[in-house]
Amino acid sequence: MISKKIISAFLIFSFTTNIFSQTHKNWQNKIDSIIQIETPVHFNGVILINKKGKTVYSKAFGFSEIENKTPIKMNDQFEIMSNTKQITSVLVLKEVEKGKINLHAPIKKYLPFLKQTWADSVTVHQLLNHTHGIVDVEKPLVFKPGTDFKYGNLSNILLGKIVENVSKKTYRELAAKLFKQLKMNDTFCYSASDKRNLVFGYINKENKFSKVENSMINDENLPADGVISTAHDLVIWNNQLHKGKILSAASYRLMVSESAKSQHDVFGKEKMGYGYNIRIAETNGIQYLGHTGLGDGFSSLNIYIPKADLHIIVLENQMNDNSDLFYYTEKLIKDIIFETELVKSSR
Repeated sequence: MISKKIISAFLIFSFTTNIFSQTHKNWQNKIDSIIQIETPVHFNGVILINKKGKTVYSKAFGFSEIENKTPIKMNDQFEIMSNTKQITSVLVLKEVEKGKINLHAPIKKYLPFLKQTWADSVTVHQLLNHTHGIVDVEKPLVFKPGTDFKYGNLSNILLGKIVENVSKKTYRELAAKLFKQLKMNDTFCYSASDKRNLVFGYINKENKFSKVENSMINDENLPADGVISTAHDLVIWNNQLHKGKILSAASYRLMVSESAKSQHDVFGKEKMGYGYNIRIAETNGIQYLGHTGLGDGFSSLNIYIPKADLHIIVLENQMNDNSDLFYYTEKLIKDIIFETELVKSSR
């Protein structure tokens, strides 16, 4: 005969399981609803939420080519724009580990073509965390190196040249070797002659979409914006990077340690930590790491929450003409996830 205690325990378990299942369904339904909203922003892209190696949400919504209404797919490739910069940081740190780059050496050591006197004072470290003060290689600095933060692409263009000079290989070659090593089989550096499954990018002006016909990516700015990837490959990237598979423990700590302060609306209204091309943020007492990318008709968000072993990847082949609406859907999705047990249970 089954005891009352066993029956009671079973009922409690069933009730708890049902509540958890319902909660799980609720946050999924919320995201489903958000991506179908047409105003103020129409979502077009893919979303992948992965926890501890398991996909808990996966959705492709919209079109890879809007004119022909070609449905977008989860394995489609996107320009990840500034999320490229994490890859550049890793390539630099790998050369540091080989003894070929000194993070605190002046960049003139690696870039002798620079003529400005500031090349003797700006360091590689300051390029990595955007505290260098360079706005143009032909102009004076806008602030003393290390005293302020100014985000931009130029620092990573210079970092790419440093890596190429010390390794005697092109950025494209170094990145391709890394992607192959990590088995990121759908990730590569942009080439006008090899677009594979790259979707078209669009500018969204009041929900009217204009195709970007000519990419802004070239060999010069590859280290800042030039990587093409998929949501699944970015989960591989996060796992390899944040679980010690690419860099030494010392190099990884340098990359994800706060060495500057900056602010970004997706990550909060207050200033937060910034490492080597990665943001160190906190929401509801939970620390997480991440970055955004925007341009060329694309938007990307890559967040990793270490304690929850949770990845939030959102890739869109559209960017809004209205800067007030940049990352509109991405922020809503992020805020929903941070209110779920997926994250809260890791406190």
